[in-house]
Amino acid sequence: MINNTLNNQEYNNYYVEYSYDKTNIFGFMLYLMSDCILFAILCATYAVLVHGTADGPSGKEIFKPLFVLGETLILLFSSLTYGFAMLASKKNKIYVLNSWLVLTFLLGVIFIAMENYELHHLISKGFGPDKSAFLSAFFALISTHGIHVTSGLIWIIIMIIQLIKNGLNIHNRTRLMCLSLFWHLLDVIWICLFTLIYLIGVV
Repeated sequence: MINNTLNNQEYNNYYVEYSYDKTNIFGFMLYLMSDCILFAILCATYAVLVHGTADGPSGKEIFKPLFVLGETLILLFSSLTYGFAMLASKKNKIYVLNSWLVLTFLLGVIFIAMENYELHHLISKGFGPDKSAFLSAFFALISTHGIHVTSGLIWIIIMIIQLIKNGLNIHNRTRLMCLSLFWHLLDVIWICLFTLIYLIGVV
């Protein structure tokens, strides 16, 4: 009887330590759905205004697909490193987990730096968001994605601090899962943007 009680207690402790708060994850998935709607609206707006160049340059004239391809590969690789971070969390290896999170953060910073360079380069050439409806829609779409990635980077920093302070409890595991959903969604959205804006735009 005592052994059964101990086994049940060990099982409960294991369940608490290695499980997630499914209610919070479900609520966060609802938020992600609203984000998808936001980007869908921005993409639809861009599709409508893409030919509204107002005698200014078109995407084919100003976009550099190879440069943006580099951005895309970096962001996709950051998704892979975050996947390794989640695997480390399942093995309860906090140091390895934080190492992968740091690498994910650095890749995200490189992506944002390249994105900002592209936007700054266009503005310096006189192709800012005030030039045409096409460029207004472009800047709004790319900037919105950039703001989301920046928010993810801030979240990663906070997550690393929380892991160092409190370890892999159920709350931090839930936050890691939510951040994982958020980060991977940003990758999927960027692939859609890369296809819509840079590939189709240049062709």
